[in-house]
Amino acid sequence: MHDETPKSRDRLVIVGGRSHPQLVTDICRYLEHPVGRARLRTFSDGAIEVMLEENVRGRDVFIVQSGQANPNDHLMELLFLVDASRRASARSVTAVLPYFPYGKGDKKDEPRVSIRARVVADALEVAGTGRVLTVDLHAGQLQGFFHVPVDNLYALPVMAGELERLVQAGELERPVIVAPDAGRAKLARDFMRRLGSVDAGVAIGDKVRPEHDERSEVTALLGDVAGRDAVLVDDIIFTGATLCNMAQVVMERGARSVRAMVTHGLLTGDAPARIGASPLVETIVTDTVPIPLSRGSDAGLSRVRTVSVAPLFAEAIRSIYQETSISRLFE
Repeated sequence: MHDETPKSRDRLVIVGGRSHPQLVTDICRYLEHPVGRARLRTFSDGAIEVMLEENVRGRDVFIVQSGQANPNDHLMELLFLVDASRRASARSVTAVLPYFPYGKGDKKDEPRVSIRARVVADALEVAGTGRVLTVDLHAGQLQGFFHVPVDNLYALPVMAGELERLVQAGELERPVIVAPDAGRAKLARDFMRRLGSVDAGVAIGDKVRPEHDERSEVTALLGDVAGRDAVLVDDIIFTGATLCNMAQVVMERGARSVRAMVTHGLLTGDAPARIGASPLVETIVTDTVPIPLSRGSDAGLSRVRTVSVAPLFAEAIRSIYQETSISRLFE
């Protein structure tokens, strides 16, 4: 733990919405700081009310809220918490978004569609957000939608540490890091470089989406996976269709085994069942969102393992409120 002055400790407030209370608790436990008190409730008509139950005047408020499962409700709750903090004369308000809602709506890819991520960015700023802290945005250029500072952390150090542990334990031999598409090729190379002297390789998949929805088809795999332990890397799992299709192709190309490492494990729809029926040995995700309760596929969820990014967010929060450099977390 770093040394802290009483002033900085007294000035800090960390409050969470209802999207992921466990992560809020874990962040505060790491910092040895109490969870901020807030009253949040939903009325019979679906309207949301929030109230901060402690004084935030002149204090630095960090509001932790993910955007999974019910992104509309979670987003509105976040906006109301930001507004309440600003109106209560908080010194600063930082929105901590472990999973950024509508992050895939980053461009106009069809006529007459909304750039939804830009709308979210505008709403956060109008509500009074002075800074945004997140991890592994689906597209890094989303930072340009904001006029306030955005810290987009990387889950890579956390995941790479787990990958190194698997190599040292002998569970991975001659690993090959597989990107599901060209957009994740750099991520795959970054994973490979983290392994240093290990005989690691990289392969890149090619996929197409025949329709503008969550379905995709794997059309090619570039790179040698034969006789290797393959690790698929990506930023988000929704239904798991792309991931499981790619895992099947990798095994058909002669891989010794296949597992996945993904930052945001939303696991929507029949994802647990799909993972259970796939060749994936395990799927490692972070706790940016809570793992959903079983939906009829305990076999699938039993192959999903979580590693925590709470220490990563805690250190980022520490650096922001102590006004020290956050760049060390990107190394």
